[in-house]
Amino acid sequence: MTLLPNSLQARDVAYHFHPYTNARRHERVGPMIIERGEGIHVYDDQGRAYIEAMAGLWSVGVGFAEPRLVEAAARQMSRLPYYHTFTHKANEPAILLAEKLVQMSPDGLDHVFFTNSGSEANDTVVKLVWYYNNGRGRPEKKKFIARQGGYHGITIAAASLTGLPTNQRGFDLPLPFVRHVTCPHHYRNALPGETEEAFADRLAAELEAAILEEGPETVAAFIGEPLMGAGGVLPPPRTYWEKVQAVCRRHDVLVVADEVINGFGRLGTLFACEHYGIRPDLMVVSKQITSSYQPLAAVLFSDAIYQGLADHTEALGNFGHGFTGSGHPVATAVALENLAIIEERGLVANAARSGARLQERLAPFADHPLVGEVRGVGLIAAVELVADKATKRKFDPPGRVAFHLFERAQEHGLIVRAIQDTIAFCPPMIITEDEVDVVVARFAQALEDTRVWVADHA
Repeated sequence: MTLLPNSLQARDVAYHFHPYTNARRHERVGPMIIERGEGIHVYDDQGRAYIEAMAGLWSVGVGFAEPRLVEAAARQMSRLPYYHTFTHKANEPAILLAEKLVQMSPDGLDHVFFTNSGSEANDTVVKLVWYYNNGRGRPEKKKFIARQGGYHGITIAAASLTGLPTNQRGFDLPLPFVRHVTCPHHYRNALPGETEEAFADRLAAELEAAILEEGPETVAAFIGEPLMGAGGVLPPPRTYWEKVQAVCRRHDVLVVADEVINGFGRLGTLFACEHYGIRPDLMVVSKQITSSYQPLAAVLFSDAIYQGLADHTEALGNFGHGFTGSGHPVATAVALENLAIIEERGLVANAARSGARLQERLAPFADHPLVGEVRGVGLIAAVELVADKATKRKFDPPGRVAFHLFERAQEHGLIVRAIQDTIAFCPPMIITEDEVDVVVARFAQALEDTRVWVADHA
């Protein structure tokens, strides 16, 4: 790509260091500049339209350019554009949103702490748990157990919880307070002939062995996404969460559900905890809480944890943690309106209905010569590409073929995500069944283009 001097593309390359991007490649190819969005579509600066089948970053639930969210932000901006929540200060939208989240969340989550992002929220989880155990006189109970392939963010503590090499290579991570256990991906990690239930048994036994090896008096919490997202859209094997929770309860290990991607309807239930029967001690939400129109995340936690925290603040005189934007009035006002839209328009039910269509239409691709597995729940799905179906052998190097498909999909007007050898789908929750058919048709074109390309480059 030739970048015209002083063009937006050239200025972006000159001044803007991008996340999740090869900077040298970016110098060569330049950015795709997205100018506007409407509904399930976004439009680049050349006027080309794309179905945004990743909802931005798993997050724009109500679609782009929703006027009610714009108006909610403008109303709050004109009234109270900012105030903090330190030292007993509060604002109406933050109070109402905290109340709303407690009312709509799984039973047993009674208190809310606001942050700006899921990464900050998971960092906050670590600090809350450490603070809680210090207050209870258990200063050694600080370790977290997470899963390989899990994603919990990119700040230092959150990236340590994350189990993806790309978020740790070059950063001297993870920190030693985290131990990672096997990713619950049956297709990749089950033994030959092992059923989902037997695989879940083995993973629960591995978790228990890890807790016993570390010492239950040192293990504070187990954290997991109910359905793993950025690791490749990985639904857990049947009975997994039931068995994992039982292990945690036996050893006084807190259960943390990371619902940053799953939450607010993505799986066809309000929260994925409902879908999988999870009763968490702490739950993290973000992304679809505002449809990413504003940066916002929240940690919800039990009253038992609150009482321990509150007692410790009394002993120390303060809770020395928080963010300038914690409980931001504009972000929380937008979240309230966003959640109202999800409820009023029945978007959780629509996610279940359109999600069933997405899973049904993608399922036949399991027979394609390049496809190893099709998986997902509701409006989140993935197609994993393989070099050899019989052996499940990955392409060499991993990710090269999926990235080619990703680029071909964009040429066909479809934005998906390439995660190593996997193509992920997570469209806005407003998508209709007919629009799902268009997504799948465009994916099929890109997959066929990729099949021809692989044959020519084998």
